[in-house]
Amino acid sequence: MPAPAKNNKVISGLTLIALAAIIAAYFSPIWWVSLTAPNYPPDAFPDGIRIHFHFDGVYNGCKAARKGSQQAGEIIEKDLGHDDERFNPILDQKKDFNQGAAGLDCVHEMNTINHYVGMFPISTGAPVEKPLAKFFFGSFAVMLLAFAITRQKLRLMVMAVGFTLVAAWAIVDQYVLGHLASHVEEYVREAGTFFNEPDKIKHWGDNVTLYSNIAITGLIVIMAAFVLGVWKIRNFELLLALVPGLLPVYFVIEYAGWLWFFGHNMHPWGAFTVKPFMPTVFGEGKVAQFSTYSYPYWGYGLLLLAFVCLILALLMRRKQLREQAQGQ
Repeated sequence: MPAPAKNNKVISGLTLIALAAIIAAYFSPIWWVSLTAPNYPPDAFPDGIRIHFHFDGVYNGCKAARKGSQQAGEIIEKDLGHDDERFNPILDQKKDFNQGAAGLDCVHEMNTINHYVGMFPISTGAPVEKPLAKFFFGSFAVMLLAFAITRQKLRLMVMAVGFTLVAAWAIVDQYVLGHLASHVEEYVREAGTFFNEPDKIKHWGDNVTLYSNIAITGLIVIMAAFVLGVWKIRNFELLLALVPGLLPVYFVIEYAGWLWFFGHNMHPWGAFTVKPFMPTVFGEGKVAQFSTYSYPYWGYGLLLLAFVCLILALLMRRKQLREQAQGQ
């Protein structure tokens, strides 16, 4: 087999491995965070108050506590104070737990702790990025399929058709089926759970709608620019691998940015006053009586696998393009 054909097979193989890893990563926990404190004993909270970050949201990471244990509910009530009406919605969880629930929703519990010191509910973070992530991943998938193809006409055809389908998917999902409106409604409801300022919350919801519209339009423009760039500019095809390959970097930047936002936008509703701070991005930290842990999870490993595969494929393709240019 000639060397160029063999190299093309290797490049395509690496790209397809990266594509599979990225698709799997979308459905996987990327990062985990846990809070522990002396008054949250291991038998009720085996992993502390633990949550898992995915690209499309935040999920419960708590293991089941001992069946029938009363401790978790008692801890919630003791820490928050049963006479404080601000926390009545949270104390309902104590009743649910004591009625025989086998586990604990640690996203809810983390919100309780955050609210106690004046922080926003977790689900209010990245309100534009989370529901639109699937469309960006769709565009990444098209880019990688196009990069794996060596024939220029076929590559452009795959990009044109693939990007058109992604754009149509986004428009139908967000506007025709009304998922953008329902997402904003849920965002406003969640923010209102802890923050009783309807006018301000409505303004936040309007901003989510505005920035979502900008993001969807921007994605469509970027996809069109990629088709034009690959068609007209030599070596532009390398970006088809580089842009999706940098997903591990995008995630850390996004994650750190939202942690900064949460730690620097405290509100006076908290029972305790905490100065603005930068929550721990990676490693262990300390906030009040809580020890915090923040580490990548196995989904991030999939992103790193994709990164390595795509960098190798990109370097091989770059070498091919250089040799072709020198041979002309």
